[in-house]
Formats: sequence, C-alpha cells, structure tokens
Amino acid sequence: MGPQEHKIERRLAAIFAADVAGYSRLMSQDEVGTLRALTAHREVMDRQIAEHGGRIANTAGDSVLAEFPSAVDAV
Repeated sequence: MGPQEHKIERRLAAIFAADVAGYSRLMSQDEVGTLRALTAHREVMDRQIAEHGGRIANTAGDSVLAEFPSAVDAV
C-alpha cells in the first residue's frame, strides 16, 4: 500500500436506538415520577443490553443508542 491508501475495516453490527415517546409532555406533567420511571426502565434495559452482548454507545436524556455484534444478539 502506498502512502495515500488506507485500509478500510468493515464489520456487521445491529444498532438499537430508543427514546421515550412524549418525554417532554411527561416531564411537564410529573417530573419526579417521569424521572423515577425512566430510571427504573433504564436499569432493566441496560441489563438486557449487556446480557445479550450489546454495548451502550451513548445516552442523552431519554434516549439510548446501543450496538450489538449481530442481529441475533440484538433480537
């Protein structure tokens, strides 16, 4: 390979993206209850992602982005 050539590494992955529908509305109606429910659900979801070989790539507010090494693991 010459100095201008780059090796491209490719791999297959399944991406999981989720966020809470109506999060802003829920927060305006009951901030404490919404955060409590979100925390409880995230604990379950984070554990399930890890147990199935996933890796959480990013979280922001009510959203989660995770990567799985295969579609089978993701399902």
